[in-house]
Amino acid sequence: MNSVIPSLGESEYRFACLVWANEPVASGELVKLAARELGWKKSTSYTVLKNLIAKGVLENRDSQVTSLIKQQQVQQAESSAVVDRTFEGSLPRFVAAFLGERSLTPQEAAQLRELIKNYEEGAK
Repeated sequence: MNSVIPSLGESEYRFACLVWANEPVASGELVKLAARELGWKKSTSYTVLKNLIAKGVLENRDSQVTSLIKQQQVQQAESSAVVDRTFEGSLPRFVAAFLGERSLTPQEAAQLRELIKNYEEGAK
């Protein structure tokens, strides 16, 4: 497994989401999914598949496409990169900017409290 998670462009991420939601998926079926879900031509799908294989995100073995890097890993890496680049690594500044004028529902606030509680308990 790669220790460095590659950055994905928007199209690459959307295509990888199809794989994550359907894996293992036959490459031919993946092309059909991309045509239906993304409006892509066969050549576009195979180009993006080739790029994601080269980046070490996906694997195509015996015409079965699977992921080598999971969606959660990509999401964590992308989120960390945004916080580091845009907010100098400050998670509180990121959350404040993300919320802006938006208010949290009671359920969202409870979920955030639970995440923080679980983090604090795990850090002990």
